[in-house]
Amino acid sequence: MFTIRAKYTDTVEVRSQLEAVRDFFADMRNFVELMPEVESIHQDAKGIAHWKIRTEVPLVGTFSQKFAVELAEHTEERIEWLPIVGEKFNFLRYAADFFEKSTSSTLVNFTQMVELRRHSAKELHLLAGVAGEQFISGEMTKRIGGMIRVFVNKAKEKLEG
Repeated sequence: MFTIRAKYTDTVEVRSQLEAVRDFFADMRNFVELMPEVESIHQDAKGIAHWKIRTEVPLVGTFSQKFAVELAEHTEERIEWLPIVGEKFNFLRYAADFFEKSTSSTLVNFTQMVELRRHSAKELHLLAGVAGEQFISGEMTKRIGGMIRVFVNKAKEKLEG
């Protein structure tokens, strides 16, 4: 099995009320509008969110993947999306935990993990076998980190603006 894994975790402070911050991060439209490389997200009648992400990986090139996730938790303190039950190849987990620092400031702890599994490297991309799992995983981790940092900066601008 050829497996690519990437993970990003960070905590940021947003100078806005907890409820406004939580509502912002619960709205999938904000991810499409503000996060680079997220091409689309649509939610079907069963509540499953379908994310389409396109990214560039050095030595491999550009590739696009789709992830089907379902809302696992939506509370005052946490929003979490997990891969749908039965998924075997494209896994996306997104979680945001919210902590009220003051009445006008909220801490948000992000975790995003991506895992792509294929029977062979060629199923992912023709050059994936040449680059290798470790290299692609490292590059994907960098890309996800960059995507989330851009998203968070834009989110802070909107929420604090």
